[in-house]
Amino acid sequence: MYTHSEQLFKRAELSIPGGVNSPVRAFKNVGGTPVFIKSAKGAYLYDEDGNKYIDYINSWGPMILGHSYEPVTKALQQQLQFSLSYGAPTELELQMAELIKEMAPNVELIRMVNSGTEACMSALRLARGYTGKNKVIKFEGCYHGHADSFLVTAGSGVASLGIHLVPGVTNGVAQDTLTAAYNDIQSVKDLIAQCKDEVAAIIVEPVAGNMGCVPPHPDFLQSLRYICDEEGALLIFDEVMTGFRLAAGGAQELYGVDADLIAYGKIIGGGLPVGAYGGRKKFMEHVAPLGKVYQAGTLSGNPLAMRAGYTLLSELQKNRNLYDELEEKAALLEKSLLETFKVAGRPVRINRVGSMISGFFSENPVIDFSTASASDKKLFSQYFHYCLLNGIYLPPSPFESWFVSHAIGEMEIEKTVAITQKFLEHS
Repeated sequence: MYTHSEQLFKRAELSIPGGVNSPVRAFKNVGGTPVFIKSAKGAYLYDEDGNKYIDYINSWGPMILGHSYEPVTKALQQQLQFSLSYGAPTELELQMAELIKEMAPNVELIRMVNSGTEACMSALRLARGYTGKNKVIKFEGCYHGHADSFLVTAGSGVASLGIHLVPGVTNGVAQDTLTAAYNDIQSVKDLIAQCKDEVAAIIVEPVAGNMGCVPPHPDFLQSLRYICDEEGALLIFDEVMTGFRLAAGGAQELYGVDADLIAYGKIIGGGLPVGAYGGRKKFMEHVAPLGKVYQAGTLSGNPLAMRAGYTLLSELQKNRNLYDELEEKAALLEKSLLETFKVAGRPVRINRVGSMISGFFSENPVIDFSTASASDKKLFSQYFHYCLLNGIYLPPSPFESWFVSHAIGEMEIEKTVAITQKFLEHS
């Protein structure tokens, strides 16, 4: 007897590649059949079979204040009466841009787009157009969307599916994409030495979230800033996950490092499809129509996405204590899980920055893609399914960060820890 989710997946496989519209949803890394979600509220997801789950994905980050957050849903209901899209400028876009400039360090001009992939792709094109150079340095295990340049040794679903070479990415693109080890400044210096005066940009997740949560070593980001200044390259922060989640000003504020260009997504749409890239005027004024670096999009600055994002960011701006409360919740989860593993005598490494957190079944520190890949992925799969059966929804891959929402409370954390304890007792 198939569950409703299983029936839906079988139908989906007949119409959608792999039955899903984003690869990591297919459960290929953990096995089994994906759960089809019907609704969500607060800290919980509800599937098509009526099951309820504590949600540690939160739409991969944007549901920072929980699902169906009332101020956002009310704002969207109000916006619906004015139509869905215009393909023309709106005051909403301007208000959103001004709010982001107030919150984010180092942003003087910002362009709205439709996804994190588009934001990163556009930022890289701008860096190449500004510098007149072609090569870019990225880091193994960091994922910046599915544009060709970013699929070389990428994280997220690429890592989950074990894809090392992506068909369709030309040799020329691959040759212009140089990969360094995350948290390894010497590997960056070596690449710079090999390609002197050829590097347009270094792009990095300031806190990696696509090989699991991996924090930067002290001085790692500042060293990248120094290298870019010396080389005449632009430093691009991919803050699609970290922007407005780790702090009101994102990772730039948290670590005190200014990037030249910053890519945003997730939270700035409040859950609707959106992205943005911005930075100092001297770079952004090269974007058309001011400059010749072309980028466009009919749905860019979509009024629904702008209304949802503006409402959510306004809440985060005026209630800075929300970040302290998120820190407390995530720290409690981290501490409680560590104690549970210690009592059970089982090795684990828990990485956390603010409300981003990951558990790795490993005896060794996880500091880059290599050490993340060395963790026990089979045991993670078993843990994932045990949690799923007991009402906890984790990312279906060890190469994805968990996200703690403000809607999660002590009760949800206690249940997560209790289920983990039972798993350790039976595994």
